[in-house]
Amino acid sequence: MKSPNWRAQFDLPPRFWLIALIALINAISFTIIIPLLYPYAKQFGLSDLQASFLTTAFALSQFFGTPVLGRLSDRLGRKYILVFSLVGTMVANLLAAVAAVAWLLYFARMLDGLTGGNTSVASAVISDITTPEQRPKAFGIFGATFRLGFVIGPVLSYFAQQLPTLPGVSALGMSFLVSAAIAALAALLTLFFLPETTTSRPGKFKLSWDDFAFGKLAKSATRPKLGNLFILTFLSGVTFTIFTFAFQPFFLIVLEQDAKGLALMFALVGILGFVSQVFALEPLSNKFNLIDIIAVSMALRGVAFLLMPTFPTYGAFVLIIVFFGIVNSFPMPLIDTVVSLNTKNQEQGEVLGINSSYLSMSNAIGPVISGLLVSLNYTAPLWITGGLTLLVAGFAFNLKPQFKCNKAVINS
Repeated sequence: MKSPNWRAQFDLPPRFWLIALIALINAISFTIIIPLLYPYAKQFGLSDLQASFLTTAFALSQFFGTPVLGRLSDRLGRKYILVFSLVGTMVANLLAAVAAVAWLLYFARMLDGLTGGNTSVASAVISDITTPEQRPKAFGIFGATFRLGFVIGPVLSYFAQQLPTLPGVSALGMSFLVSAAIAALAALLTLFFLPETTTSRPGKFKLSWDDFAFGKLAKSATRPKLGNLFILTFLSGVTFTIFTFAFQPFFLIVLEQDAKGLALMFALVGILGFVSQVFALEPLSNKFNLIDIIAVSMALRGVAFLLMPTFPTYGAFVLIIVFFGIVNSFPMPLIDTVVSLNTKNQEQGEVLGINSSYLSMSNAIGPVISGLLVSLNYTAPLWITGGLTLLVAGFAFNLKPQFKCNKAVINS
């Protein structure tokens, strides 16, 4: 029996692995602050609803900033826009670390959002350097780097809080400093080692209102095929972010666990998501239509949401979170893949940026909805988002006739 050809399994351009490394470092920088953002907000005396506005401020700013950066990357090139985005994250986290008043913390999150188009620009780099046949695998591994960041980030956040504090910086603020340092490392790697991947520079650059794509973003939902994918991204994001915010008080209060246990849950989901994206996404995409995989994984995600309040015990929750961690890793990288496969090469940055903006818009709305629901009942958000996620899965399944995106069709 022949041994598996691991070289073929990971047969992607060398530049892909560099952008994957940069994405991993960026993901670690982002996920370091996720476990501490809620308690950091409480340190400023913010209520639960006000704490949810921190997430909304970031996501809403990213919603407006990402299409601009995507369009600029099509015109000016990916490399320096990516560097600009990473430097923005570094500066924002430095401000958050030294913030003494709540408004500066909000400003820092908004700045990070406005310059936070690094994921969409990195996705455009992947589209530049891979073939259509390679993209399901490439986007799966790329998405897995974010999951791996969820493993490493919370651990680094814990250790960062053990560091000696600096003047004007609290123990929680030290995690923001570490996050800023990691973002700076990603910026340096991009600047010195990542070559430019696009030669498309249409016309002389001139910033105008069209670059902000407000009108185009509003009309994008009506675009043939792509419009439905943008809507799917939005609906998937809203339902998921309702869960993400409600997950923490449910775990801490209903299940009576502590912050260390919460960090372990983040790490567990990250590990399972990383493994499933790297080793399961490619075989599944070879065998099934990508829309089928998206729909089924979202349906199973909805079932997981419903099971959590149905069996509100720690043991049951761990089993459910294992199931959730495996199936949750597929929707977004596959939606990105389908979007990319149905977009012209010269529009990759712009279209992927618009898709990311729909996700950012959903990330702005979901936490506020969840914050309002949590103020009424800690289990209500899970019941509601579970039912809504099943409906979104049905919407995804109805898109199947429009897209033939399994590898057998791509290769034909």
